Amino acid sequence: MIGIVSYAAYLPRFRLNRMKIFSAMGWLNPALIMNAAGDKAVANFDEDAVTMAAAAGKRCLQGFMPDELGAVYLATTTAPYKERQCANIVAGALGAPEEIRSADFGGALKAGTSALLAALEWSAANSGRPALVCAADCRLGKMGSLQEMVFGDGAAALLVGGNKPIALFKGSYSLSYDFVDQYRGAATLYNRQWEERWIRDVGFEQFIPEVVNGLCRRFGLKPSDFARVIYPCYYGAARRNINKKLGLDPAQVEDDLLQECGDTGTAHPLLMFTRALEEASPGDKLLLVSYGSGCDALYFEATPEIEKFSRRKRFSDTLSRRTELDNYSKYLAWRRIAPVELGLRGEEDQVTRWSMAWRSRKAILGLQGSRCRECGTQQYPPQRVCVNPDCGAVDQMEPVNLSDKGGKIVSYTSDMLAATINPPAIYGNVDFNGGGRAMFEFTDCTLDDLRVGKPVEFSFRIKYYDPRRDITFYFWKAVPVSEEVS
Repeated sequence: MIGIVSYAAYLPRFRLNRMKIFSAMGWLNPALIMNAAGDKAVANFDEDAVTMAAAAGKRCLQGFMPDELGAVYLATTTAPYKERQCANIVAGALGAPEEIRSADFGGALKAGTSALLAALEWSAANSGRPALVCAADCRLGKMGSLQEMVFGDGAAALLVGGNKPIALFKGSYSLSYDFVDQYRGAATLYNRQWEERWIRDVGFEQFIPEVVNGLCRRFGLKPSDFARVIYPCYYGAARRNINKKLGLDPAQVEDDLLQECGDTGTAHPLLMFTRALEEASPGDKLLLVSYGSGCDALYFEATPEIEKFSRRKRFSDTLSRRTELDNYSKYLAWRRIAPVELGLRGEEDQVTRWSMAWRSRKAILGLQGSRCRECGTQQYPPQRVCVNPDCGAVDQMEPVNLSDKGGKIVSYTSDMLAATINPPAIYGNVDFNGGGRAMFEFTDCTLDDLRVGKPVEFSFRIKYYDPRRDITFYFWKAVPVSEEVS
């Protein structure tokens, strides 16, 4: 039987209190006060849908072998490229083999469940071989809009397959409608939406009951048979009406996470699903519903394996890892909503040499180094000749992925003159655990968080953005860990 084997959620470190947005923009739209409670998750200046998907995927694969993956799917409506497959970037960052199936899913907020259905079907057709689904979004609303208040950034990942699933996939039911409520043109930066009553009354309150009832008819069930019902909808009155139409006890319905992180787009149903899995017991029936250009409804049943899953608190962990974003203008600069002056250094042309990026793709995307078969010396970047002066073996190297190994700080400095929208730039040398040394930028930290010898972990991030050519280039950065590692 095919089902969910592992799961993970990822929310960026920063949270922006919505009252900060209202304090800045309430003069334009006083009605924003109705949505000013709680926080929205905000991607760091060097994060986007690709990096967040990679972070969720990396957590999801802990305890599993990336080289066993047969497929990697990415769902997002905010891909940094229109013509370059972003799923391949994520797969490379995770150290997945290149002999896999990969695909991007987009165009609708239900793309996350569309990708999940495709992965489940692929795994079932390939003898339960594992497939990874990542969903992430970093949507923008105009300043002073409802979307700016309720949208949040985040990601979720699900590993599906036939090896000891923690939740069996029992079936699905789908609706596909060209119902235009949220929309964004090919050359448009900001989300737009149609009139709110139309979205609530004709969209959420009709489509979600329709797809749930359709699934229940197909499998001879009632909505009340499910221990948890998971569906996205940030309109409180609409959620109450949907629950009433379906005869659901509010205790059955997964919280929409609006106060904790906001609506994370394609990732949101899967993000909510990770919380439901964290709390599920063997035998629980789980109903996962997406919304956007129709709906998908997926029916799962938790197995006894769920109690053996050693990393069940993955949602709680990412929710508790948070830092308050100190001002609204920083958010505007990070998302390139408000242009800022970076000085003459910010005008330097950064040409991406794709031939070099291709030849070094595994070292760049997967942080892959080399290890000498003769003496075991580990090195980054990968070498043909062993750097151990007592060895010097030639062409006796095996690849080794360093992204999960962590390291320790050797040196660090801050630079107020660097062209960055998050000054000061902080960088230094890091020793990999097991051998090798390289220079990294530090992220998700301040200078006060660093000291020589402190352990770090590695996070896949945006290295630079080239506005002239609209190119986003990725590499790894070092993040200090909060607890000492012996």
